[in-house]
Amino acid sequence: MNILVINSGSSSLKVDGIDSATGKRWFVGRAERLNTPGATVKVDDSPLETVVDADHGEALRKFWSVLSHQKIDAVGHRIAHGGSRFPRPVRIDDTVVHTIADLAPLAPLHTPFHLKGISIARELLPDIPHVAVFDTSFHTTLPRRAYTYALPADLAEQHGIRRYGFHGTSHGWVAARAAEFMRTDIRDLRLITCHLGSGASVCAIENGRSVDTSMGMTPLEGLVMGTRPGDLDAGVLLHLQRNAGLDVDGIEALLNKSSGLAGLSGTGADMRDIEGKAAAGDERARLAIHAFTHRLRKYVGAYAAVMGGVEAIVFTAGIGENSALIRHRAAQRLEFLGARLDEDRNRDAKVDADHPVVEISEPGSRVRLLVVYSDEQRAIAQETSMIVGKSDVVEGALQIPIAISARHIHLNRAAVDVLFGAGHQLTPVFDLSQPGQFACAEKLTVVGPKNSIEGVRVLGPERPACQVEVSRTDEFFLGVDAPVRDSGDVKNSPGITLVGPAGSLTITEGLICARRHIHMHPDDARRFGVKDRDVVEIAIESPDRHLIFGDVLIRVNEKFRLEMHVDTDEANAAELAKGAKGVLDSTGVAAKLLRRKTSFDELA
Repeated sequence: MNILVINSGSSSLKVDGIDSATGKRWFVGRAERLNTPGATVKVDDSPLETVVDADHGEALRKFWSVLSHQKIDAVGHRIAHGGSRFPRPVRIDDTVVHTIADLAPLAPLHTPFHLKGISIARELLPDIPHVAVFDTSFHTTLPRRAYTYALPADLAEQHGIRRYGFHGTSHGWVAARAAEFMRTDIRDLRLITCHLGSGASVCAIENGRSVDTSMGMTPLEGLVMGTRPGDLDAGVLLHLQRNAGLDVDGIEALLNKSSGLAGLSGTGADMRDIEGKAAAGDERARLAIHAFTHRLRKYVGAYAAVMGGVEAIVFTAGIGENSALIRHRAAQRLEFLGARLDEDRNRDAKVDADHPVVEISEPGSRVRLLVVYSDEQRAIAQETSMIVGKSDVVEGALQIPIAISARHIHLNRAAVDVLFGAGHQLTPVFDLSQPGQFACAEKLTVVGPKNSIEGVRVLGPERPACQVEVSRTDEFFLGVDAPVRDSGDVKNSPGITLVGPAGSLTITEGLICARRHIHMHPDDARRFGVKDRDVVEIAIESPDRHLIFGDVLIRVNEKFRLEMHVDTDEANAAELAKGAKGVLDSTGVAAKLLRRKTSFDELA
């Protein structure tokens, strides 16, 4: 498909025409320094016009004067904030526009420009689909401990106060490119991606999923940015309100428009200008650079600790891709992680769509330092193509039985010998739903730092590695911190002690909370257009409410029988009864129909 992608930043506008299958550009429009006297509008790197104080609307109409003869199949719009309302891309209609507008106070620097772009594009191209792709979607995998603020729970729930995260399209894209460059499955990597532009954020990506990110409920939190301060003691705002006469509007303007690099440097928000002033000896500009890189380095260290290590640190976006100075300062003193910067590689690093990844770490560096071209435009084009390519029909929905997975243990041969005696054979007592798997008569005691749980059933057959799957409730009771993982993925997970009738065994890794997943036969996968390792949503109807489970992993194998597995905590929270069914939703149709309270009989 020929997709026109519109990406409105707080001071820039990118408009790309992209073949969604090949990534080839057939149009490239850039407007920079908008709403300033130096505003420029370019097509294919050639100045189209210099328009003093041009805004986003003027720039888009200038692009349209060149674009109007092109065949365009759909328009993809980058939207900063989807809140909890938009966990995935959606087709744009009037209801979607109004909902995005309702979320505007959470991203006031971005959303007004996004909405203007949508309005003008729908006016110019009224007969083709428009799709909204949200910065927040990638971060829907954040664990509860990462997205929760320490406020009264009722207050936070009532007002939707939580960390949402931003720049998700960029973080997801560059993480995938880094994994390709490293020739490693992204599910085996711990990455820290640093999106450094006018807006800036850091993301901890473990096994391909966002597990923490520096921006929060709004794009104000985290790093020092162009005009935003990032992390700030809330008491500072109370102090200014009491002593500087600032009201809510004044504080909002301070935080969004006159802080960050602009406030520190007195030069403006553009890092290129600040670096020039710093080189000429300007102390305020030098302080702005020091503060920016200090905060960035602090987050990198924190996220390495969150994930228990890191394989690569990625720099991307306008500053991350183009400023050797910022990369140099950010990488200082990271040798303790095993990250060693090669200064020559760093100075020479150049990335673009044709050469998207450059390594800037020394050969043999244990943690690799990469510069990756953030092709958000292409990522948005691909998302848009996927949404437009799937028609909104109920055949996109599939009923699926749901099984509740209680705590259990998988053992290898050596563990069976230690816990039950040499040569002991596990005793099947009943078959499980998945062919070849069975519950055993054998049970063990799981011993944690705080408490123990007796009578935890062993499942067969034996496996190559030991694994103990518990719920969040079990995790707190035992006094451990178990990561959410795919079954079988125990690398870098904590250990635990097991006690059996013949002895005890402390495993060094293997304790996890199992990620919700679906077992599926290849025939079902082909029928419904999904594949192994896809991630989908499941719409579930309980007696009193309608629920959407996101981040559900598809696992395809000829031995599998169709079934979704959730743990006991999730089942209790959702009030799922025995025999519950959901709707596998790879297109968003089920969620849409469920919100209308359409019956599952209609979906099936």
